[in-house]
Formats: sequence, C-alpha cells, structure tokens
Amino acid sequence: MNMKLVLKSMVAGVAAAVAMSSSAMAADITGAGSSFAYPIYSKWAEAYKDKSGVGLNYQSIGSGAGIKQIKAKTVDFGASDMPLSAEELQADGLVQFPTIMGGVVAVVNLDGIAPGQLKLSGPILADIFLGKVTKWNAPAIAALNPGVKLPDADITVVHRADGSGTSFLFTDFLSKTSTEWKDKVGAGTAVKWATGVGGKGNDGVAANVQRIKGSIGYVEWAYSKKNKMSHTQLKNHDGQFLQPDDDAFKAAAANAAWDKTPGYAVVLTNQPGKNAWPITGATFVLMHKTQQDAAKGKEVLKFFEYAFKNGAAAAEALDYVPMPASVTKMIEGAWKSQLKDAAGKPVL
Repeated sequence: MNMKLVLKSMVAGVAAAVAMSSSAMAADITGAGSSFAYPIYSKWAEAYKDKSGVGLNYQSIGSGAGIKQIKAKTVDFGASDMPLSAEELQADGLVQFPTIMGGVVAVVNLDGIAPGQLKLSGPILADIFLGKVTKWNAPAIAALNPGVKLPDADITVVHRADGSGTSFLFTDFLSKTSTEWKDKVGAGTAVKWATGVGGKGNDGVAANVQRIKGSIGYVEWAYSKKNKMSHTQLKNHDGQFLQPDDDAFKAAAANAAWDKTPGYAVVLTNQPGKNAWPITGATFVLMHKTQQDAAKGKEVLKFFEYAFKNGAAAAEALDYVPMPASVTKMIEGAWKSQLKDAAGKPVL
C-alpha cells in the first residue's frame, strides 16, 4: 500500500471532518430593534437557516431599544428605521446601511367605513394626534370626505409606547406637514404625545386599534395587511390622495440620493411626486466598525448578502420594496472597507 496516498487520504478526511464540524457549530446571530423590519427579517431568517444552518435570533423591541443594544454590544447588529447621523455613527464607532424599504399607514376602527375609503391629510392627522380634532364627524374630516357617512363618535388615538422608528417616520411626516406639530412635538423615535394610549411595537398598536372602537393608529403596511386592518388614504406632497401599495412606496424612493448621503441616512417622508406615498422609509442595520468577534460579524454580513441576492420575492410578497441592485452593490463594497476585525483586516 502506498503510504503517501494513505496519509493524503487521512489528511483530506480530517480536513473535511473539521470543516463539517465548524459548519455544524456555526453560532446563530443576534439582532434587535425595528418592529417595522420584523416580518421580512423573519422570512429571510427562515430561508437562510434552511440554506446555511445559521439562525437569526431577532428581538422586535423597537428602534430605540435596538440602538441602545448595539451601542451596549449585547447583540451582533441593531436595527432602526431612524437613521443615525454621521456624527453619532462616528462617536459610537458604528457603521449603518439600509436593508429594505416600506410604508407606514394610518389605520382606523370605524363601523361603516370600508378599508381605504377614509381620506386624511398630514395637517388633519397632526390635529387628531394633538387632541384638537376629537370627533370623527368633525368639519375638518368631513371636508376631506364628501358623501362619506362619518360616525358621531369620539376619536381614540393609539401611538407607540416604546422608542420606535415607525414613530419617527410618522412624526417626521407630521412635522413636515404641520408647523404646529413641528413646534409642539417634533419628530423622533420617542416623543411627548399630547393624547392617546400606547402600544408596544407595531403589533401592540395594531392590537389596540383592533380592540378600541373609534380608534386611529399607525403601523407598518405589512402589519395592516396581515391583521386585515382598515387603512386610510393619505394626501401626499403633490396633493394626491393615495392608497398604499408597492408602486407608491417605490415612487417615494425613486429619487433617493443614497450615494450622496453620509451613512445612507435618507429619510423618504413627504417626497415629491404624484404617485409617492407620503410616509415611506428605509430600515437600517447598525454594526460596530471593529468586530471583536469577527466570525459573528462575517455571519451577519453573509446573512444580509444572501437577503440582498435572494430575498426580493419574499420582500415584495410582504409589500416591502427591495433595495435597488446598484445600492446593494455599493453597500457590499463598503463592508470591505468599513468593517474590520481587531487586527484591522476586513471581516468579509
């Protein structure tokens, strides 16, 4: 027997066993934050685990909490629908990139009103959430809805109780369309609400609106569809009343200057264009520039690389808008220069 061949075979066998063992022991990755992103991250995670064996443990706890967790280094990535500024990213040693886009909608619980029938505008929404318009048949609402039989019922406002990127997009839109809202409340993941009851996460707001007659809230479009909720039309920047759908979200994102905005921090609310949905936004992933656990960092990037290349159909099925190929190519190129291990070598 040729001993060289035997030894070569043994070495190859050991190498294969080590590779299989390493693959089998690949640790799950962890993320936390945006409930806006939760439905699509769950779908992507299911498909990625089937392919790679690596799972994603994602906590849908709101963007504010997700930002806190990544800064505290308790998760492998944070997720926020409110992009951080270049200064904040620099101060905390973070990298940020968008993963998906979608829309936020107003949802109501009103007897006799069909889904998509009621029309609202930014100023009227602001007055409702400021507690100034308190009845569904108020003149300001009736003026937008001629011929619609509006109930003589009190309005109950439902808002997020946690730090939320969905709240940021909603309040940013109100700030851009109502001077009073901008001056009294402003935009943010957590604001001082003038009235209403809180719900935790998109699912918490959805549950409260479904439970409370005469209520109004705001959720990501996938939650509205999943829970068969009654959404409203919204008046956009160009004065058009629109129904939420993929085309309206894409129209809002059409002119986004991703390559000219530090940290890709593009906010897509109240964009011009007759077909642009007025409360559209991206959701972002936050990671540390220096990855102390390079293997984990690599797995996070491989997960999103897979999602960019293979996740568009799943995203569209949930009424999200995938990032354009030109943008994902730019993001993947930036990973190599921005994300390093402790020795300064690229993670991926």
